This record gives sequence, C-alpha cells and structure tokens, in this order.
Amino acid sequence: MSPAPAPAPHLRLGYGTNGLTDLRLDDALALLADLGYDGVGLTLDHMHLDPLAPDLAARTGRVAMRLGELGLTATVETGARYVLDPRRKHGPSLLDPDPDARDARTRLLITAVRVAADLGAHAVHCFSGITPPGTDRDTAFKRLEEALLPVLDAAAAAGVPVAIEPEPGHLVEVLADFHHLRTCLGNPAPLGLTLDIGHCQCLEPAPPADCIREAAPWLRHVQIEDMRRGVHEHLPFGVGEIDFPPVLDALAATGYQGLTVVELPRHSHAGPELARASIEFLRPKGAPTS
Repeated sequence: MSPAPAPAPHLRLGYGTNGLTDLRLDDALALLADLGYDGVGLTLDHMHLDPLAPDLAARTGRVAMRLGELGLTATVETGARYVLDPRRKHGPSLLDPDPDARDARTRLLITAVRVAADLGAHAVHCFSGITPPGTDRDTAFKRLEEALLPVLDAAAAAGVPVAIEPEPGHLVEVLADFHHLRTCLGNPAPLGLTLDIGHCQCLEPAPPADCIREAAPWLRHVQIEDMRRGVHEHLPFGVGEIDFPPVLDALAATGYQGLTVVELPRHSHAGPELARASIEFLRPKGAPTS
C-alpha cells in the first residue's frame, strides 16, 4: 500500500463525473463543492450533460451558472462509453475505417470544445481510440491527424486546448506516441496532453514523477488514481503501487494550473464515499487549499 502524501497546496483537485453516474449532476456538483474540491471532470454523457440532446446551449448555460454558484471549475471529458453508438464501447473512434463514422467523433469533439468554452473549462480531453484490425500504424496515425484537424481549428478559435490522453491499448498509448502525433501535426498550439498518473504506472518505462517532469510543457489536464504495473485497472488510492508524494511534488513543481481529476469510472456504486476518501488522501485534513 502506498503512503498518503504530504500536503500539496498548489494542486487544484477535481473528481470525474464518470465516477458519479448514480447521482444527478446537480447533486454531484454540490457533493464535490461540499467536500472541498476545486472542480469537476465533466464527462459529456446521457446521464449528466448529454451532448446530443436538444437545447444543449441552454443546458450548458445552467451548468455554467451552477458551477459559478458552487465555486467550481471544469474540464470537459469525452470518454463516455456509448454516447455515439449504443452497441460499441467508445465507437466510433477517430480511427474508424468509415470516414462518416470518424466524422461523427470529430463532430462530437467540436461540440465538446463549444461546451468547454461556454463553461469556462480549461481543456477538452479526448483519446485516439484502438487501432482497427487490419490497419497499419501509419494509416492509423494519418486518420487520427485528419480527424483532429477540424477539432484543433475549433479549439484555436475558442481558446480552449484539446488534451489527448495516452490510453493503454490505444494507438496513442504512451507519451512517445503523443510526441509522434504532435510532431506529425506540426506542434499546433491547441494540442496538449492529458496525463493519467495511473497509466504512467501501468505502461511507461519511467516512474510517474519522471513522466510528469517530461510532460510538463504540454500538460493541459491530469487524471489521477492508483494502479499496478502492467494492469489497466483504476484503483482507489492506497490500493495500488504508486508512490504518491513524489507524484504530487512533481505536479506542484511544474506550475500546472489545471485540474488534477480523480478518475474512478468503475466505482460509481461507491462514488460519494470514494470522493470523500480521495480528497482526504490527496489533501490531508488541515492542509491549505489552492
């Protein structure tokens, strides 16, 4: 079991709504504010803020007002499992062989950029998707680049960065893949990185704290949870193998100003209790807040 960290006063903590799916959004936001979180990782999905339902702008405006009332900020996350296709998890992706299917994901991300701008969110999170069978790596990266370009244009216009997440099993799986993508795209200013600390423990050759230091110039969003080496399972803090004090020290040292969002998407059944336990682990009682 990893030790609880020392106070990390410079980090702005959030909790992901994908770990609070049994709560109404207003109840989830109130819970996080009561617990002392600084913000929320808001996944666009049917149970909270549905990006495909009517009157999105008006509904987004109400959420923005509620965030303001509660003193919360947000990141917009786009990892909903079945928001586009009720039969395929995370389908279609930016790598889909069907151009129309890829375009559906691109349109969703452009919608997410607009929602983020209306919420005053600091970033839009996304990921590449899994390489389809029979697709070579070069072709997959070409599809990804083409599908992301309209999203990056929208992000530049809105002033909201797009933060792509290296995800185990995906085309963009580790930090080296992110660097390959940004280089292929010509290092566009709107493209940043979502760094999931558990994924660093799971797959990266370097320790998580070293990954943070390497990623610092491109860091636009951070997700955090415990994890074990080689096993992609998001775990409550203290259950996995991560040594958190160096991780939080490294994050604070980067000067990163966005949210560090607890990511426990398979634990909604215990969401309120884990939200409480998580902030107590990351920000021990009596520690100063940001």
